Amino acid sequence: MGEQRAAADSTRDDGDRAGGGGNGESVTTVVVAGACNLGIALAKAVAGAVSGSSAMLSEAAHSFADTVTEVLLFLSLKRSTRPADAAHPLGHGRERYLWALLASFATFVGGAVFSVHDGVHTLRYGEELGSPALSYLILAVAFVLESVSLSRTVRQLRGETSRLAVSGYRYLRRTSDTAVKAVFLEDSAALVGLLLAFGGLLGAQLTGDPLWDGLASVLIGALLAWVAYVLARDNASLLIGRSLPARDERAITDTLNAQPRVVRVLDLVTSVYGPEDVLVAAKVDFADLATAAEVEAACDQAERAVRRAVPAVTRVYLDPTPPRP
Repeated sequence: MGEQRAAADSTRDDGDRAGGGGNGESVTTVVVAGACNLGIALAKAVAGAVSGSSAMLSEAAHSFADTVTEVLLFLSLKRSTRPADAAHPLGHGRERYLWALLASFATFVGGAVFSVHDGVHTLRYGEELGSPALSYLILAVAFVLESVSLSRTVRQLRGETSRLAVSGYRYLRRTSDTAVKAVFLEDSAALVGLLLAFGGLLGAQLTGDPLWDGLASVLIGALLAWVAYVLARDNASLLIGRSLPARDERAITDTLNAQPRVVRVLDLVTSVYGPEDVLVAAKVDFADLATAAEVEAACDQAERAVRRAVPAVTRVYLDPTPPRP
């Protein structure tokens, strides 16, 4: 009996494997953000060239980097939903985190490095400032557009936090939907960056000293570097293979222990492949059962209970194991 092994594995339909409506909502969020960023980037570049402001050029680089990021996030959402095949029996869910990791590098190289370099150059050598009127207008329009994009993301976040009964802070820290997290952080950073650019322009205009504009550019670069670090850290963790939060693992353990034929859970491993794609493997001490059919029925019942307790679980592997002496 102890040597018998039973595996219970089932897959949901394609919609559930892709994350259901949540994945489609994430795609919409990314597309809206990308369209806003592209228009804003072009406008900022024109304003920066006309005014000669390094802060405006840094903001243009910021928006172009965000546009590239949205393209990579869109690819991550689309490619990660491909079905499992012989070469990838567990699916392509983690490809989402590969492209999202590349997106964080785009934010760092395309936004942070350029902004800091341009700001330091201005601090060292100064700059000739033209009329800032166009820059102020572009900053105002960009602030409105970024606010629209952020509001779309916040609506999605509120829906998820309400569904999961968690705080927004906890959700952003632990969510495996890094596309939504990336858009939220980038849009928030964009609004802060716009305020920094406005402050730099105004300070340079009032004092005639480009120091303020260069300092604003450096601060924008530092902000982008922080965003890139946070996103790279989270995506790397998920790409390597991250477990479910402790609360969910406790729920799974308690659910298994509550099954009538389960004595106790000896070992539990969970691994996240996507926001709605989680693998669960456990060594379980079942009560002594006489036949293989009874073992199979007990595993099937336990699997169904686990998936009801944590709906994100798509695969459950249970190993009937005798307790160690």
